[in-house]
Amino acid sequence: MKISTKGRYGLTIMMALAEHYGKGPLALKVIAEKHNLSEHYLEQLIAPLRNAGLVNSIRGAYGGYVLASEPHEITTADIIRVLEGPIRPVEIMDDDDPAKRELWIKIRDAVKGVLDNTTLADLISFDKDDHTQDPYMFYI
Repeated sequence: MKISTKGRYGLTIMMALAEHYGKGPLALKVIAEKHNLSEHYLEQLIAPLRNAGLVNSIRGAYGGYVLASEPHEITTADIIRVLEGPIRPVEIMDDDDPAKRELWIKIRDAVKGVLDNTTLADLISFDKDDHTQDPYMFYI
């Protein structure tokens, strides 16, 4: 499974709303300008997020969007599933030999585990931390 721009930009929207959580609605125009993205494209992405109950829209001159739940209650899996569909890195076939089938299942479960256990709160706190001195950075 390759995460498309739908998933990547959807995470961008949701992270921006998480950072703004509790401060009122945030307009897509502000997010688009800050991240140099198409406002029109973000409008297409926000509709399924709203329909899935992840965001609420606020109408009016000072309207925009807010998270429907607290940032620690929304997982990255929630967002990716809405925008990308089921989390399946590899289509598991009935005629796969058992060793390959087991490998595909392990890969799927690992990806699902990371996405299911990473919340918007995790992402925005990671984003605020200084990770320039990562002790596990390797250069080849």
